[in-house]
Amino acid sequence: MLLTLHIKPFSFRLNQTLETSQGVLKGKKGWLLHLENSRGEHGWGEVSPFKISELALCQKILKNIGPKTSREKLEAEIANWPGALAFGIGAALAELDGLINSTSKEDWLTPPESAILLPSNQSVLHAIDLIRINQETPNNPFTLKWKIARDSNIKEEELLLEILQHLPPNARLRLDANAGFNRKQAQKWAKHFHNDPRLEWFEQPLPADDLEGLSKLSEEIPVALDESLFLQPSLRRSWQSWQIRRPLLEGDPRKLLKELHEGIGYRVLSTAFETGIGQRWIHHLAALQHQGPTPAAPGLAPGWCPDTPLFSSDPSIVWEAA
Repeated sequence: MLLTLHIKPFSFRLNQTLETSQGVLKGKKGWLLHLENSRGEHGWGEVSPFKISELALCQKILKNIGPKTSREKLEAEIANWPGALAFGIGAALAELDGLINSTSKEDWLTPPESAILLPSNQSVLHAIDLIRINQETPNNPFTLKWKIARDSNIKEEELLLEILQHLPPNARLRLDANAGFNRKQAQKWAKHFHNDPRLEWFEQPLPADDLEGLSKLSEEIPVALDESLFLQPSLRRSWQSWQIRRPLLEGDPRKLLKELHEGIGYRVLSTAFETGIGQRWIHHLAALQHQGPTPAAPGLAPGWCPDTPLFSSDPSIVWEAA
């Protein structure tokens, strides 16, 4: 079947600068995709990589695809493309097939309450206090995520001890080192949580290729993989503990959609700071995850993206806003 592919660039700045051990993120840029078939049916996608080098490669491949292409050609090539491009095309094809849209048996779902991404500096303490004050139901559990391994280890560990004093019993904390610790540092941090149920998991505490160290640490505290899943995608099948899944970066979303429909647990959905077109997928998959055997708050980073039509849940509005 012949398909028409429309492409439109977008860019935006985050409301806050995100600092991690892997670098600084101030905004995003990429392309919105609109696939249309001969019956006038539509599918929407988004190509939104983190890496500049991947942006250039995606642009080259999109140019080679051209405005007219076949379903067979896209399906034959999608596994060979960068993850961000494979997501965009796979998302559009899935919507064309009616896997999720407003006219199918399964509508787009609304996500559960997100974990809150904390600032990385000393203002984290003030942020936690504000969250506690603004809680509608004071005793309801809530989840916080703190990115570490971006400042000196001594300073961050001192700040951790202050955070633990501020953190109420109903809070859950996710620590994300973005692969920035060595084994000795990770072990030292783990000791603070051996008998503390407030730690939900330690996210990618060690380099992506240190699977031995990650496995050993997971025997002491919960460990979630992120960067390791991109270095070795086979871990998405074999790692039995938590997996941080970023659909907009990892490839064709139909695979993860299938996993969640099959009730496979220990996946949690995380944002890559996407437009409203990508957000529809993140929100839907997060809702499916929450209905599964291991429900967990998704990482949607509320408040970090600007409040503009580019983040509408209506893809046609997003398209016009780009």
